Amino acid sequence: MEHVISVGAVELCVDSFGAQTDETVLLVAGTSCSMEWWPARFCRMLADRGMFVIRFDQRDTGRASFDPPGQPSYSLPDLVSDAIGVLDHFDTGPAHWVGFSQGGWVSQLAALDHPERVRSLTLLSTRATGHGPADPDLPEVADSLLAAWDETSAEPDWGDPEEVIRSLIEGERSIAGEDFDEAHAHAIAESCVHRAHQIRSAVTNHPMADQGPRWRDRLGTIAAPCLILHGTPDPMFPFGNAEALEREIPRARLAGLEGVGHELPPRVWGRVVASISRHVRSASESS
Repeated sequence: MEHVISVGAVELCVDSFGAQTDETVLLVAGTSCSMEWWPARFCRMLADRGMFVIRFDQRDTGRASFDPPGQPSYSLPDLVSDAIGVLDHFDTGPAHWVGFSQGGWVSQLAALDHPERVRSLTLLSTRATGHGPADPDLPEVADSLLAAWDETSAEPDWGDPEEVIRSLIEGERSIAGEDFDEAHAHAIAESCVHRAHQIRSAVTNHPMADQGPRWRDRLGTIAAPCLILHGTPDPMFPFGNAEALEREIPRARLAGLEGVGHELPPRVWGRVVASISRHVRSASESS
């Protein structure tokens, strides 16, 4: 059952699935994403394979503490500390971190700065650098996505929940791969909008937050086994970003998700859950 916890001066909302005696899997969502972006059915699929699954609202999302829109008071390393605080609340040992997009950056930093808390990494649809321009050797956001952003640059009426929901759905459509699942996107967007303390802060603040020190040059020191799952036509972080992570993180293994964009559509949940389950089991047996 979800509940609000205090991590220092910050309130975060957490939720869990499965038996706490099983291996702990911490799900870290992407930019501006609350726990709803890890749907309960996906979490139960992991728990049914013998994992204790934790999801949570990051700062500025869902029922967590929030700053005024456009004024984030935290940095990316602070989001790492928040995630560690979530694990402390559940009194877990080392966890298996599953990070999507920005959550992948949080997970990489956790493995670098708190290796004793990271038993394994699964990096979904992410890259080795934070918000802002990619390194010159990494592929940038696809031209098609830049064009879509230009067409929808106006902010929605934040006082109109239905307009905000439509805006979020169109944002998901722009980063999707083949066979966009609009019903799935609508369900998540609707839940996020109606559940959030301040949806404008959720959408606005994460990309503006201080990214902290560069970490790509340290990836070679990551000791945790790493699985990388990445959509082959991802327009946000094209596939070359995943290939760079595989080259630069020791023991990393990359698996492409054909036809998947910068998303986690229900049609691939079975494969993703099976891959995470095998990875968690292998990492647990070798630790």
